[in-house]
Amino acid sequence: MILDIDFVSDFVCPWCFLGKTRLARAVEQVRTSHPELEVRINWLPFFLNPDTPAGGEPYRPFLEAKFGGRRGADDALARVAEAAAPDGLHFAFERIKTRPNTLNAHRLTYRAQSLGHTQALITALGEALFAAHFQEGRDIGDIATLVDIAVANGDDRDEVQDYLDSREDVATVKRMAAQVQKQGVSGVPFFILNRKLAVSGAQSTATLGAAILQSLRND
Repeated sequence: MILDIDFVSDFVCPWCFLGKTRLARAVEQVRTSHPELEVRINWLPFFLNPDTPAGGEPYRPFLEAKFGGRRGADDALARVAEAAAPDGLHFAFERIKTRPNTLNAHRLTYRAQSLGHTQALITALGEALFAAHFQEGRDIGDIATLVDIAVANGDDRDEVQDYLDSREDVATVKRMAAQVQKQGVSGVPFFILNRKLAVSGAQSTATLGAAILQSLRND
């Protein structure tokens, strides 16, 4: 039994990190009744702020401008942290100095998928990118940082360095993000299950599990 999931997200979206965490838990719960389940996740790019400078921008000033000042920014971060705590997911927002441009991070996941890396390696890479930004405060717009993350998750340093130093797949990733929006996806996270059922937002583990089961019944 196969479950195909299109996971639309951006690596600077905290709700996407939470959504991915809940998705993993939902899949494990479904596997208790469907141990033969094979899951294939297709990571699709989304740019929350496509005009982010290539070198990124200061994190707190961005948040305060977006949420109407320091209190608004603090409240927004607190809501995410409170929502994520029951799932065992902890954010270290205070460690983040830069809001990065995520084009190259999306290129990394696209490359891993196009080269046919295993689902385990692709998932590990995606989750490491989230963790690097939200828990470690690393700049995932920085090529050297991205190379280190890729290598730590089983990739070849020289190959990744050459790839990120080039313009390979830049147009492809941008086109994919544009196509996703043309299909009506205006916010993330967004999940498409077996190309039949769509779930928007960081829904609960139970909701995602129920949607997965429904998508499997429709096969």
